Amino acid sequence: MEKIKGLDVNYVDYGNSEGDTILFLHGWGQNIEMMRPVGDALKKEYRIVIIDLPGFGDSKEPNSVWTLYDYVDFVHELTKKLDIDNPILFGHSFGGKISLLYASTYPVKKLIVCGSPFRKEIKKLSMKTKILKSLKKVPGLNKLEDVAKKHIGSTDYRQASKLMREIMVEHVNLDITEEVKKIKSSTLIIWGDQDRAVPLECAYELEKLIPDAGVVLYPSCSHYAYLEGLKKTINVVRVFLES
Repeated sequence: MEKIKGLDVNYVDYGNSEGDTILFLHGWGQNIEMMRPVGDALKKEYRIVIIDLPGFGDSKEPNSVWTLYDYVDFVHELTKKLDIDNPILFGHSFGGKISLLYASTYPVKKLIVCGSPFRKEIKKLSMKTKILKSLKKVPGLNKLEDVAKKHIGSTDYRQASKLMREIMVEHVNLDITEEVKKIKSSTLIIWGDQDRAVPLECAYELEKLIPDAGVVLYPSCSHYAYLEGLKKTINVVRVFLES
């Protein structure tokens, strides 16, 4: 637990302390456990840092309505406190949008985003029941269902606190298209062709906007493609990071 921007923030820091650092940012309403399957698979080669973003998991809610830029400032402050230079960012959904904005502002060794919105979204994020159904389809991740039930409830706008609702509105309405064009780091874009939360067309738009980017498509996978195709994710990420 660290105190960042006046908030108690929960995170895990493990793996190879001599390797490059992969900083994982989870999606809206999620927590550290949703990123652990990828982090655990890469811990021999890399230092793994996974954060409970403020307002989620065991981290405190912000004291005021944060914009996405506030979350970026928070991540940057944490990297300084943990002596992380030029991190590899791995972000899913909301965490992916933060990662995109961070990489447009600060040096990033490499960037990996999964199902990440970047323009103004008309739809609200997936309902709790849809997310839980997606998780049930993920081989070997049934154990996460209890975690999901506990932590993903806040993805439902109606169940979120008033403050987090307002933060969600800020996030959903923020278009970062122009900022995305400034990203200089090599970028891997992972997407499920059955993603109902963020449409597949966004993946190819991102690929065009970022100078050095490529899409890896996961057939018959949802917004949680990176978990549904976990073995594929590990292999693709390893090749991408070693190239």
